[in-house]
Amino acid sequence: MIKVGIIMGSKSDWPIMQEAQKILLEFGIETEAEVVSAHRTPEKMVTYAKNAASRGIQVIIAGAGGAAHLPGMTASMTPLPVIGVPIKSSNSIDGWDSILSILQMPNGIPVATVALNAAKNAGILAARIIGATNPDVQAKLVSYAAQMEKDVLGSDLNS
Repeated sequence: MIKVGIIMGSKSDWPIMQEAQKILLEFGIETEAEVVSAHRTPEKMVTYAKNAASRGIQVIIAGAGGAAHLPGMTASMTPLPVIGVPIKSSNSIDGWDSILSILQMPNGIPVATVALNAAKNAGILAARIIGATNPDVQAKLVSYAAQMEKDVLGSDLNS
């Protein structure tokens, strides 16, 4: 069963967004990935958002650049948690337009927002959301954190 939906405004966002898919697969979480543009395919966006929960999606990760309406519009149409990934696009104002578009959601329509181009963190956050009720995923997250600690402790600059 697919558990995390990864959507993005255009195919050019995939090099960033695939990092979410990679880390989720490491945790054994199934994904789907689609281009769903808030501006160019609004009907597809509405259908995706409204039907995601009934299709077994538990979390949606939505990446977008520029005006970055995809995460917020998706969140307005689904009861699922939505994680926004601001993407620095070719027409971006150093990514600030995307960050603020996703971050400044009105009360009642929350979107969790990660750092610019931080799709990997979005994947980890999605895993944590799923891990809150899934002991197997939670155990993998604990192991992942322990490995990060080990890697840092093993990176002595004086040796």
